[in-house]
Amino acid sequence: MTALDSLRSLSPQQRNTVIAAYLGWTLDAFDFFILVFVLKHIAEEFHTDVPAVAVAIFLTLAMRPLGALIFGLAADRFGRRTTLMVDVLLYSVFEFLTGFSTGLTMFLVLRALFGVAMGGEWGVGASLVMETIPEDSRGLVSGILQAGYPSGYLIASIVFFLLFPIIGWRGMFFVGAVPALLVLYIRRNVEESPAFLQRQAKPQRPFLTVLRENIPLFLWAVLLMTAFNFFSHGTQDLYPTFLETQRQYDSYTVGAIAIVYNIGAVVGGLTFGSLSQRWGRRRTIVIAALLAIPVAPLWVWGHGPVMLAIGAFLMQLFVQGAWGIVPVHLNELSPDEVRGTFPGFAYQLGNLLASGNASIQAGLAKQWGGDYALALLIVACIVAVVVALFAGFGFEKKGVRFGGKDAGQADSVMQT
Repeated sequence: MTALDSLRSLSPQQRNTVIAAYLGWTLDAFDFFILVFVLKHIAEEFHTDVPAVAVAIFLTLAMRPLGALIFGLAADRFGRRTTLMVDVLLYSVFEFLTGFSTGLTMFLVLRALFGVAMGGEWGVGASLVMETIPEDSRGLVSGILQAGYPSGYLIASIVFFLLFPIIGWRGMFFVGAVPALLVLYIRRNVEESPAFLQRQAKPQRPFLTVLRENIPLFLWAVLLMTAFNFFSHGTQDLYPTFLETQRQYDSYTVGAIAIVYNIGAVVGGLTFGSLSQRWGRRRTIVIAALLAIPVAPLWVWGHGPVMLAIGAFLMQLFVQGAWGIVPVHLNELSPDEVRGTFPGFAYQLGNLLASGNASIQAGLAKQWGGDYALALLIVACIVAVVVALFAGFGFEKKGVRFGGKDAGQADSVMQT
């Protein structure tokens, strides 16, 4: 079955669920990535430096595990659909309030609260979709879902390119309140996960009980997601700052390059997500991660904006190509009865462990005389290898039947 055939086979209800989850993650990422374009401008207004404002990225990432746990537990108890609506509304509100920040402290507090809400969206939305669609569509839909992240970055790039000179950094955050409208779409067009409804008739065990039975799987998942988050944030968060500060490009050039590399990221997620349906989850991740290494020099040392844009396109093609497999991979590995919590919590704990990335890279660049290129290159190449190792010598349960007797037994199928 081709990718298009797989999409055509979805029922209208299944398509609505995919659209809602994709938009939820897209708009969540849009709200997050607004910040990476305006770090320098916020620092100037609050009379501080970029590393001080970059702490906001750390706080957002660090608070996401708390949100994943809170909203994940709610999703496993009350359902994915309602929890997703509450979560989208909350992250939109905190994004809007950020634009009213009167100083650095208020700004950092609001970004921390935004991090809690942001942390809940991915796990809840991914479990809702994966439990709704047919098994043979999972690879492609996984790529679609994860493409929401660079799609959000792409929208932020376009907004920055077109509107920043007019509305400034505060206006960027006001625009970030738009995702609240998605709640209306979910309420009208999306139904609850069939697998969740089936489990409602069965006794539910506490999350910690299920977690204790799957400790090796959970620890591996957290380590894998730590490497993955260093991979994505290490190639995304400070790249606009590198272009602005080290290459001295204006906002239009930076926005244009960001648009190009986020198109590459979307293409990568869709391509490698689909390929994982044939090649397997582990093998496809390894291939995508390792392909990022040879393009890294062009990504940071390319001569002129055109060559940098080509390098950035290829880098994000492979980084987000590997990421495109993550939603289906973690959901297939998750114990069936805690799928609303397990994937998102593991993902966001990895975010927590990698949350110092922006501060580390900014600090290294400062120590090396403002050489952001070297800091970006070193992190990207190291974590590409680490992602490949963790994925290649890890677990896989491609095609597991959700709600079936084999669900939740991933710790018995470790493959090396």
